[in-house]
This record gives sequence, C-alpha cells and structure tokens, in this order.
Amino acid sequence: MKRVDDFRLRLGNKDYVPIMIGGMGVDISTSELALEAARLGGIGHISDAMVEDVSDRKFDTSYVKDKTKTYKFNINNMDKAVVQFDLARLADATRRHVGATMEAKRGDGLIFVNCMEKLTMNSPRETLRTRLTAALDAGIDGITMSAGLHLGSFALIADHPRFRDAKLGIIVSSVRALQIFLRKVAKLDRLPDFIIVEGPLAGGHLGFGMDWAEYDLHTIMDEIHAYMRAEKLEIPLIAAGGVFTGTDAVGFLEKGACGVQVATRFTITHECGLPDKVKQEYVRATEDDIIVNGISPTGYPMRMLKSTPAIGAGIRPGCESYGYLLDATGNCSYINAYNREVLANPDSKTVVVMDKTCLCTHMRNFNCWTCGHYTYRLKDTTHKLADGNYQLLSAEHVFQDYQFSVDNQIALPVRQEIALA
Repeated sequence: MKRVDDFRLRLGNKDYVPIMIGGMGVDISTSELALEAARLGGIGHISDAMVEDVSDRKFDTSYVKDKTKTYKFNINNMDKAVVQFDLARLADATRRHVGATMEAKRGDGLIFVNCMEKLTMNSPRETLRTRLTAALDAGIDGITMSAGLHLGSFALIADHPRFRDAKLGIIVSSVRALQIFLRKVAKLDRLPDFIIVEGPLAGGHLGFGMDWAEYDLHTIMDEIHAYMRAEKLEIPLIAAGGVFTGTDAVGFLEKGACGVQVATRFTITHECGLPDKVKQEYVRATEDDIIVNGISPTGYPMRMLKSTPAIGAGIRPGCESYGYLLDATGNCSYINAYNREVLANPDSKTVVVMDKTCLCTHMRNFNCWTCGHYTYRLKDTTHKLADGNYQLLSAEHVFQDYQFSVDNQIALPVRQEIALA
C-alpha cells in the first residue's frame, strides 16, 4: 500500500515532498506554519491578504494607524472612492512580511505567497503589481495566484528579473478557467510552473456557484488531465479541496497528480494564526455547523461555520483603515448593503446586514470563521481533554501523518495529559 512519501513533486530540477499547505489569510497560514512545511521538505504558503495589518502586528509598524489618520475625514461618508493605498507603504509591508519569512527558512522545501486577485484595493492593477513585485523582490520562492482568473497578472511582472526564476502558479476549478488563463499567457512565452486544481470542498472562497455540490474534484482532475495530455502540456497538477487523509492524497497521486494542497487539518495546530478559542470552535463543529453562503463582498460563495460572528453583523465599513475589497470605483457590496440598511432604519443606533459582511474587519479580528467541508472531522484527529477542550497539534505531526499514513488511518498525538504526567 503506497504512502504520500512514495511520491515526489518535481518543480524545476528539484524534488519535494508532495504536500503543500494552503495560504489561509489573514495570517492564518502564518510564517511559522509555512516554515514548518519547508523544513519538512514540502511547500508552505503565507498569504499577503491585508499585509499592512499583518506587518503592524509582526513588526510594530503603523501602516493601518497612519492610513486611518489620513482618511479620518471620510469615515462617515458613504462614498469610499477617495480611500487609496500608498503603494510605497504597501510594497514595504509586503517586503517585510515576505523577507522575514524567507530569512528564517530552513530545510529543503519551498515557501510561496498566496496572492488573491479579488483584493482589488481601489486600484486593482497597480496594487496587484505592487504586491507581486515586492514579494519577488523579497526573495519569495514562488507565487500562487488565487481568487480570480489572473488573466493579466503574469504581464504585470513580465519585466521583473525573477519572472522566469520564481515558481509561478495558478488556482483553477475547471478546465475552462485553465484554458482561458493559458491562452492569455501564451504571448508571454511563460507557462505556469504548477497548477492547483481546487474542488468544491475547499475552505473559504469557492471557485463555484451555489451549485457547488454538483461538482467533484476527482472528475475535475480527470478532465484537466485529459486536456493536458491532448495539449501535450507537462505542468504539475496539485489536487486541493477535501484531501483529509494521506490515503485521500494517494488517491490523487496514483491518478497522475503531482501533489496535494491541504489546509483544514492545520487550522488546529499551534503554528496556525487563529486564536486558540477559535481553534476550539473549529474542532467542536459538526457537519450541520458548516454552511456555504453568499455574504462575501467578492461575489464568490464562501464556506464557513454558521456560528461565525461575521454573519449578520452590521458594523460600519472600515475602508479608511482597510479597504482591501474596494473595486476600481471605490465600491464594495458590503458598503452598499450597509448604506441600504442605514437609510431604511434612520432611527436605529445599530443595523443588521444579513446578505453581505465587512470581510476586511471581520477577517482582521478572526471573526469570519471560514473553513473546509471536512472541518467537522477534526475531532477525529486529536484528543478531548479533561477540561472539555481539544488538544492542539503540531504542524509537524499533521504533515507527517499525511506523509506516512496508510489505509485511511489518522495518527493521534500523544495525549497531552499523559505527556505532562
């Protein structure tokens, strides 16, 4: 019976353990989590979501405070078009976050940054170019382009000296999306180094409509494999979304995938950036607690725990401090929904907004509990302790369980209460 460790992911002229930890933002996939993946010979992701806030927390910078002060005059204004990011500060925050992570890297693995196109930031093209360029400047091993088709993203960095050196990849959820992307980048004579195929059971934003349950990752992978063979393309495919055990991973590797991307099981590790009390919410969740809704201002469906505080919270839009989802005209669907409720309830001190949420503020405060479909199985991976809480795990334990497990088995950790005795 094969294990994940019997396979290798080849990128360029080097081989890696074919386990990639997904880039969960905001700083849920921390540098520490990514560094563990790299140390163990796989690939870890950090996310550049709300990178200025991440920098403030990690390096005691004041990007958010300064931006808030600059645009304080606009806080009560329904129109947020004036709120802009200082590109030099955005680049500096990105270089700090990426650079510090790369300086700490040990081992034979790689560290990538997950870069979401849907973080439009009131200037989609220029802010995306700044984030991509700064990450390359800071020495990132590779960039995974997510949350969007990224049809122009390669062109934004085509003149960068590391454009052909760094590993560049794309996340897709269908053959059609991949075809469109490959046609667009063909003129640059630069194919992606890897393709992550994300199925409908993934966490957070989904590349599907509300009919997501009608799709299946194995079927999508088979379709993309067939397309790649027909086009004689040899680009490594990474299966993602619902890969909960090492045996699940082997099922994809034996069918031709070169690796798997996993994330859900790492949400209850010590290295994950979620507060411990939120990790307990994840591990306690039942299958009925996990929902897919349309409250994200991005327009994508999003999977989360139904108890997430972000649902129904009518907080004032925090664009002056954040504003990562403002489109090119300074609009966001949460702003529109919030303004609608304020106008409809002029005498209320607080409003309830059910159809959208202020994703920036809630993600910054870890109050938007996005999760993978199999989050309800997390309790099967650890121990319930005497105080009613569940034992948190090390990233190394989870990584190696994926790497070496067989027959759908999940290795439980040494019980904490016994280890301390």
